[in-house]
Amino acid sequence: MNKGELVEAMATSSGLSKADAERALNAFIESVQSAVAKNDKVTLPGFGAFSQTSRSARTGRNPRTGEPVQIAASKSAKFSVGAKFKAAASGK
Repeated sequence: MNKGELVEAMATSSGLSKADAERALNAFIESVQSAVAKNDKVTLPGFGAFSQTSRSARTGRNPRTGEPVQIAASKSAKFSVGAKFKAAASGK
């Protein structure tokens, strides 16, 4: 399912117009991105949680030459699946 299909499904199930559903989805995405960027955790019970994780600096290898390469520390977004979502996805 891509974003357009998700907007259509949201509009159908909620009774909103497609334009309103798209604005709601965009607002949700922007809110989650903003919160995670501020190192806040966004938890949706039954669905999952969005959070920020830190990756420490490490030594990797250049796959072409095999030479060791220093990889800088970085931050990344993480999604943890909720129990109800996990059960629904596995068909249980």
